[in-house]
Amino acid sequence: MIEPFKMFYSVLGGLGIFILGMKYLSDSLQMLSGGLIRKAISSLTTNRILAVLVGLTVTAFVQSSSITTIMVVGLTNAGLMQLSQAIGVILGANIGTTVTGWILAVNVGKYGLLLIALGIFPMLFAKNERASGLAKVLVALGLIFFGLEIMSGAFKPLRGHEGFTNLMLILDAQSLPSLLGCVAIGCLMTMVIQSSSAMLGITIALAATGAIPLYTAVALVLGENIGTTITAQFAAIGSTVSARRAAMAHSAFNVLGVLIVLMVFSPYVSLVETIVPGAANFVNSEGHRPYIAAHIALAHTMFNITATLLILPFLGQLEKLVIRIVPEKEGAVKGAFRYIGPPGSMPVAMGISMVFEELKRMQGRVHKALRHVGSLLHRDLKGRDRFLLKVKAIEEQTDIMQHEITTFTVTLMQAGQSSNEQSDRAYAYVRAADELESIADYAASICSYMKRLDKNELDFSADAWRDLINFHHEVFSFFSLVGKAFIDEDDSNPRRVKEEANRLNDLADTVRNAHLERMKAGSCGALPALTFSDMAVALRRIKNHTVNLHEALSVETSPEG
Repeated sequence: MIEPFKMFYSVLGGLGIFILGMKYLSDSLQMLSGGLIRKAISSLTTNRILAVLVGLTVTAFVQSSSITTIMVVGLTNAGLMQLSQAIGVILGANIGTTVTGWILAVNVGKYGLLLIALGIFPMLFAKNERASGLAKVLVALGLIFFGLEIMSGAFKPLRGHEGFTNLMLILDAQSLPSLLGCVAIGCLMTMVIQSSSAMLGITIALAATGAIPLYTAVALVLGENIGTTITAQFAAIGSTVSARRAAMAHSAFNVLGVLIVLMVFSPYVSLVETIVPGAANFVNSEGHRPYIAAHIALAHTMFNITATLLILPFLGQLEKLVIRIVPEKEGAVKGAFRYIGPPGSMPVAMGISMVFEELKRMQGRVHKALRHVGSLLHRDLKGRDRFLLKVKAIEEQTDIMQHEITTFTVTLMQAGQSSNEQSDRAYAYVRAADELESIADYAASICSYMKRLDKNELDFSADAWRDLINFHHEVFSFFSLVGKAFIDEDDSNPRRVKEEANRLNDLADTVRNAHLERMKAGSCGALPALTFSDMAVALRRIKNHTVNLHEALSVETSPEG
């Protein structure tokens, strides 16, 4: 006999334990992954196969395609990822999320408490971070299996309930209306729960107790694949056109994949039954169907792999379709950097990876500003005002980026759990953003000194210009050296950086002494002399902040712990 209230709180409690286990599993795997996620994201190129592999790898580690897709939308919105790359990662994410089904298919529900018992004390008391992380994986798996076991037990009475049996006769997925109804239910339920993994757990629990047949379960899984895309759609609200297109690509891909499978649904399910050993409807002595979970997991995996293989050659056409669905509006603002969603909605490892990519973009902007300054130091340059405006614009952009990076990183670290290595890296990024912003400020200051010269119709001697141009060239080369080591994640020789910094200190002293000699000789007036000194000091400060930048990022280029 069914007790509605008891069933309700049992299912809800089991689902809560299941979701908590999934979160623990995601957090612990990220912590154990070291720099894998960050390096995977950094390796993205226009190569569609590589993008798919990155999406698959990252999702397999975080155990959530929704989280990966939110990350993709965020990177696309920030201008760090092209639409074609985003689509490739999304395709891979859909394959990566099928790992969850296979975890659930392992029939060890009765050992859930044993896994929790084995892992809980090392997780809480182990001083070694990696040992604690491995123990957390055990606890997470125990919670997942235990939550699934509770849900399965709660659903058992449904097998003999006449009303539920009649409903399942209607939703048996044997006719087109029934099939579409099951897909719609799976989609809506996933939208409500906001987790395809949780909905997959409910589906497997229902099927394992015999409450729903395999056909219904597979149809629900198809709907869950569409429902999971709503998370990315929410994340893209109010963002750039590129971000909304990335979210739409996720929805379009899953809808197209489901439509393809629906056209061959019966043969598709029959193929699954043929491949998986053990009959799906086999019932053991305990009244469970031990093999049906593997059937559902295979159906889920086959759907995503088949859909990816079918659509991958037509990635360009899918991109054009998405662009047509989400057109670019006239006069739309392109681009200031903006992260998507609250940092608490994404894992720390992914958030830090996004900051790393944005920091590289910030370094590129500052590099461009310093290059423009070098052009401005040549008095015969045409269109000087245009270069002055460019440097000023970059300086304003870096102010915004530094604020965004700091705010986002601090909020991210407060909202999520992080390892010591991740905390160190986050602090390094905040400090690096501050150093880059300071360098951009001094680049803008040099421009203001140039405007002072022009306004007062002043000039330096040929020797003074030559010293200034040479000093800038050396400082710019030093910044490029440090920046290249950062971008390429190359552990540059700290001794070489220190030697270059000392050499630039000597050069700065030489430039200052030569300037003093010119002043004594009377070849340089008071205001030009002051302006020259200000420009030389600004270049020296840029060198100092570049040294600080290298020191801040030494945690980034050091070997992974």
